[in-house]
Amino acid sequence: MELRQLAYFVAVAEERNFTRAAERVRISQSGISARIRQLERELGAELFDRSARAVTLTAAGEAALGPARAALAAAGAMGQAVGEVTDLIRGRLTVGMVVGCTVTPLFDALAAFHRAHPGVEIALLEDNSDRLVDGVRAGSLDLALAGTAGTAPDGLEAFTVVEDRLVVVVPRRHALAERPGTVRLRDVVAHPIVCMPAGTGLRTVFDRACAAQGLRPAIALEAGAAEAVAGLAARGLGVAVLSESMAGPDRDRVTVRRIEDVTTPALLCLVWRGAHSPAVRAVLAHCRRAFAGDASG
Repeated sequence: MELRQLAYFVAVAEERNFTRAAERVRISQSGISARIRQLERELGAELFDRSARAVTLTAAGEAALGPARAALAAAGAMGQAVGEVTDLIRGRLTVGMVVGCTVTPLFDALAAFHRAHPGVEIALLEDNSDRLVDGVRAGSLDLALAGTAGTAPDGLEAFTVVEDRLVVVVPRRHALAERPGTVRLRDVVAHPIVCMPAGTGLRTVFDRACAAQGLRPAIALEAGAAEAVAGLAARGLGVAVLSESMAGPDRDRVTVRRIEDVTTPALLCLVWRGAHSPAVRAVLAHCRRAFAGDASG
């Protein structure tokens, strides 16, 4: 019995699907199925009921799940303990970042970490912020740069990189551009909206603000990158809702107005779980230096 087999078993048990589990542990579906069959032969019992659409644990599988998780946790703890003593960092670091991320200090930090610890394999995954936070909570991500609404996610440690109010971006001759100062949310949603997809921190702030005022915006277009959202608005395809720091592109073609009655900020945070590994501590140190303007480390 190998730890890798146990990891595959736990992945299938949690995903309840061989295909998703295979993607999670980065192996082919046939490969994970074969490893699970081998484990079942070694244990002398079937661990999964494969007759239904969703894979479920048998009684033997239920009994095996707790010890399997404990064995994986113990192996991880042993590696961390040795790393603490020897001050050697190696293995794999899985980092998540929001789709369309152009936050270069994160890239600087990862480069500095790689130079300092070349024995660590770095995996970088893009996704919407809500799924990134879920990944950190579940342990499939060690660290993530994610957008949140107003506060950092519950149960996780966080380092806020950006804290921004919402703005509207419109062409220079748009009706909202002709108003001096700020605009109100009700006036914004009177127009078709261009914004980021549901699940992003900025979109969560916008959706909650609309719900609080009983407003139902018409979402005309969605894009994962701030440059795309602003670019679509600049071409008259809708009113873009972004955060202040995202509204930089196409400034010569657009007008930016703060939405005065949306006071909850959109945050961009590094998030991670407590009791983190030496690798996570090291990359966090590089991140703090990079975001402070010193990426030389």
